[in-house]
Amino acid sequence: MDPTDKEEKAICVIGDQSTSDVVVRLRTQEGRDDWLYCHSAILVKNCKYFADRLSENWPTCQILGSRNCVDVNCQESDFDYHVNLIRLLYIVVDGSVDDLWYGVRNALGILQVAVELGCPIIVTACVSYLEAMTWEESEEEEILKVVPRMGLQAEPILARVQPVNQLAIRNIFLSAVRFATSSPPATIKDLKSSAQEQLEYMLTEDDDAPLLIADDNIKFEVKECVKRLFSGFNNSLIHLFCGSTESLSEAGNILLFKSYLTDLSWVCQILSKLEIMGDFVECWFDASENIVKALEQGSSTNEVVEVKLRAIEVTSKVLEAIAYGTVILPTAKRLQVLKVWLPFVRVTKPIIDSSMMDCENAVLLKMDGEMWQSLESSFVSIILALPSGDQAELLTQWLENEHIRYPDLTEAFEVWCYRSKVARRRLSLLEDDHVMTQSG
Repeated sequence: MDPTDKEEKAICVIGDQSTSDVVVRLRTQEGRDDWLYCHSAILVKNCKYFADRLSENWPTCQILGSRNCVDVNCQESDFDYHVNLIRLLYIVVDGSVDDLWYGVRNALGILQVAVELGCPIIVTACVSYLEAMTWEESEEEEILKVVPRMGLQAEPILARVQPVNQLAIRNIFLSAVRFATSSPPATIKDLKSSAQEQLEYMLTEDDDAPLLIADDNIKFEVKECVKRLFSGFNNSLIHLFCGSTESLSEAGNILLFKSYLTDLSWVCQILSKLEIMGDFVECWFDASENIVKALEQGSSTNEVVEVKLRAIEVTSKVLEAIAYGTVILPTAKRLQVLKVWLPFVRVTKPIIDSSMMDCENAVLLKMDGEMWQSLESSFVSIILALPSGDQAELLTQWLENEHIRYPDLTEAFEVWCYRSKVARRRLSLLEDDHVMTQSG
């Protein structure tokens, strides 16, 4: 900076009427009319608007003796931003401005005024500040309304909200999937849960399209991650059967088993969104008998009851996929999955309901209230898709069981009765049609 400029900065103070040679008159439509005693050398050097207005080619209004008067019309809501901008003109040093923005909203307001009045140094300083600061959601919305109208000079501010290329999205998705299906230390369990939530969000179609449209390669990678997760889960099952009859009740086993079941329940959400539930259903079917045996050998402690609930939660999602045709299983497998899980659910639900009466347990056993209804509907749908003889066997077991209230198979029983009653008539009609077709 030139020595004379430094001297000028030292003696020029905004509002100093004794040294002022120009009055900036801020006026609003609401009738506000404020005077700021300023110095033309400061205003002209850093602001195009004042440079034009105070040039010899612009007719000026003389007031208060020899002082020039420059009118600046503004909205009442922008008044303070105009004052702040003029103050900032006084502290521009070597092309920079100190950090005197007092927050994102104030900087954004000053930026708008600086663009309007042509103050490039202030514009640059505002852009640098806004680009570097974090924004609250309301501030970000305001920035997105205002900044795009300012052109290239304000583009750096918007860098963080620009659409990300698909390769970057793909890479972060796969990294997150690998982490979310891993077995990290318990100390970072919250980080894993957060990653799982964001993966679901990336695949969710709401007001906006999903962030990621998965191709075959991505689906393959997800399947591989799920295989590794299931491998760890199966190893934990093997460990339980190698231990004592009460091994599930041991603290370490419970935590590990619950962790796997929680992850498997979450994985169902991802696989459903990607429409690749088939392998998961097959794996769960293969492991079902061992899972039930492991769960049945545990006592009725609160922790074991919670683990049983998590297993039912996963089963409900598997059965839903089978019931509604998302995954097609042969008849024998559909019958077998019912024979394994129907008795377990029938006996376990009263235990869970009883534990829920305890306020402390209710927190542990918190889950989707619609899960039981969905599970019951899945049981009914799968039963109704079986051969009538298999339906009769399952319905007989239900009617003879003390836990007849859940699952309530009344609908399946009614349909079975109707079908059975009209079966001969329907078959005879089909036989008659067949005979007529052959004779024709």
